Amino acid sequence: MAEDTVTMEKLVALCKRRGLIFASSEIYGGIGSTYDYGHYGVLLKTNVKNEWWRSMLAERDDIVALDSAILQHPRVWEASGHLAGFTDPMVDCRTCKSRFRADHLEERAPGLNCPQKPSRLPGEGPDCDLTPARDFNLMFKTTVGPVEETGSVAYLRPETAQGIFINFKNVLQFSRKKPPFGIAQVGKSFRNEITPGNFVFRTREFEQMEMEFFVPPAEAPQWYAAWKQERFDWYERLGIRPDKLRLREHDAGELSHYSSATADVEYLFPIGWSELEGIANRGDFDLTQHAEYSGEKLEYFDQPTNERYVPHVIEPAAGADRATLAFLADAYAEEEVEGELRTVLKLHPRLAPVKVAVLPLVRKDGQPELARELFTGLRGTMQSELDEGGSIGKRYRRQDEIGTPYCVTVDHQSVEDGTVTVRERDSLAQARVHRDELVGHLAARLASPWRSPKLA
Repeated sequence: MAEDTVTMEKLVALCKRRGLIFASSEIYGGIGSTYDYGHYGVLLKTNVKNEWWRSMLAERDDIVALDSAILQHPRVWEASGHLAGFTDPMVDCRTCKSRFRADHLEERAPGLNCPQKPSRLPGEGPDCDLTPARDFNLMFKTTVGPVEETGSVAYLRPETAQGIFINFKNVLQFSRKKPPFGIAQVGKSFRNEITPGNFVFRTREFEQMEMEFFVPPAEAPQWYAAWKQERFDWYERLGIRPDKLRLREHDAGELSHYSSATADVEYLFPIGWSELEGIANRGDFDLTQHAEYSGEKLEYFDQPTNERYVPHVIEPAAGADRATLAFLADAYAEEEVEGELRTVLKLHPRLAPVKVAVLPLVRKDGQPELARELFTGLRGTMQSELDEGGSIGKRYRRQDEIGTPYCVTVDHQSVEDGTVTVRERDSLAQARVHRDELVGHLAARLASPWRSPKLA
């Protein structure tokens, strides 16, 4: 068994082959580092986001939800520092016309190669001719209204966090919460990255899962420690192997100007150790800045103590696309089964795009009709699929490649006595179950504790 044979090339090929993720605008030759999610990719990423929401809302009572606008007043980005300081150092190669981040060149970042000489870093090829580094603002600029003029300039948000900070006062009024409490949001952000790449790991349009946790200033250190552990554990609970995860504290030189402490949950991707999620102690920087620029008081009044204070903020910020990629990479396996190579996604059942597939053994003798009847009964309870095309072996392989935990096979015996075969994805074990018990049987198995078989 070859468990860790995953490469980025294999993941990209599988995602294209099975309709999870593919290049955007492909019929026009594509557009730099943008991707579309197909049916199974939508289901998978939605499950990732739903699990995040579950951990933030369903399993807690101290966090509320928000969905802020992508377009916000330009002063938001002045106050946050994005307009003046949201830049990366950029260098160009005069020979091949490619662009690179200067800090990535200095760090010899994984996956960074010279386009003309892939075995070397940019600048090390015989014909490389790099320009001096210069600052490049990462925000996408647009205009609001019918006339392009100075007063109509706006920006696509580069992060979802500022939408939370500018709504702090609104949420405080309607939610009846008091610190410590959080505001959570999932939404699209846009960054005009100099060197996007490595599939959906770094793209110019991406989806974030961010939560700002507002706390009394004295409690910030303890909540920072608590959220670091909670966010690390979330990935483990959903099946990522512990030896592929680590929590790395930023050193003083890495910290953002507003942060007193930041740690990254990192995953060992096929491209090497890279950030999955950042947890930062942002202090009171954001609320203080927006209060200054807007003229509104963004503070909390504690009636029992008669104290006013600006809460400090602990921010766990994750990428939905990057998390999806990590779950795909960690679940990918290749195994030899009966002399044939089987590619399978050993996803946590809660993340699997399809929970159960119903497969008639042959397309005659009443089997397709019974299979459709069973499928109709299942789909209202769990994400199900009726798969009739091709040999039964090929259909099993197709379901394995999208990570379907269970396949239900309808055969000649099913028509006679009402029993069907339930095949488990990971162990390939099969059990005979009566059709009347099928929904309850599958629901119980899907709800039971799960541990990645790659840990065995």
